[in-house]
Amino acid sequence: MAARKGSFAKPQKPVLARPLPTPRGVDMKKSAPAPRPVPRTTLPELDPLRYVRGLIREIPDFPQPGVLFKDITPLIADPKAFHIVLDAIAHHFVGERVDAVVGVESRGFIFGGALAARLNASFVPVRKPGKLPHRTDKVSYSLEYGEAELEMHRDSLKDGAAVLVVDDLLATGGTAAAAGELVHRQGAFVIAYAFVIELCSLGGRERLLPTPATSIVKYE
Repeated sequence: MAARKGSFAKPQKPVLARPLPTPRGVDMKKSAPAPRPVPRTTLPELDPLRYVRGLIREIPDFPQPGVLFKDITPLIADPKAFHIVLDAIAHHFVGERVDAVVGVESRGFIFGGALAARLNASFVPVRKPGKLPHRTDKVSYSLEYGEAELEMHRDSLKDGAAVLVVDDLLATGGTAAAAGELVHRQGAFVIAYAFVIELCSLGGRERLLPTPATSIVKYE
């Protein structure tokens, strides 16, 4: 059917906005203010690891006289520093098989849980006696200032599981070695140990051999 004449409206020409007239006697190029430079963000440290190290607080005579305690609470309170540490540790294991991350009570929980999420692995807590509700394995070990025990649920790891043991501090290596013993009792194996801080003069790394260990901030 043919359309009736005049049934369609004619398209209208677009209305173009006219520029505002320049006032007489005013040179717009000369009167325009110069662009202000964008301020650069100044980082506290150019080196990320120096930045992390600067947030580790030293507390003398804690938990007993003669001990210089490395306090990481300012570090984990700083999102940037926390990410730097997690990225630095996770970098070593990208592409590697990690079935489970074992975190040692209590500060090992903070880093171990976050690393397990980044590595797509399960997280297993190793705790002090009496903290776990199910059947546990127990191991005793020596600290640099006393004796201690650790426990882990007996059904935490599958036979042959590849495990990364994580804690905040490597001193004499006793705590990490005890956690490794609990891993081995369940038929799993430790592929590596990872720490935020290492006190190199105490020789903990040698105690963990032949299993490799990685640490982010080292004190000689």
